[in-house]
Amino acid sequence: MPKPPNTIQTVQITISTTEAIQAHLEQLVLTGFYGKNPADAAERVLARSIEVMLKDGTLRLKGPRN
Repeated sequence: MPKPPNTIQTVQITISTTEAIQAHLEQLVLTGFYGKNPADAAERVLARSIEVMLKDGTLRLKGPRN
């Protein structure tokens, strides 16, 4: 069954990183849990890190762009 379309609007950002970080992202992709490419893996790691920061109080949810 096809995956339903994403109803949340997305934006594109560009980051630069080291070859070592890229290699780690590629390793995550090989697990099958972090998307199909290093960019997918980076997004998932970032999203999970923000989730942890929200839970531990390092970051507070104020809404989009606030």
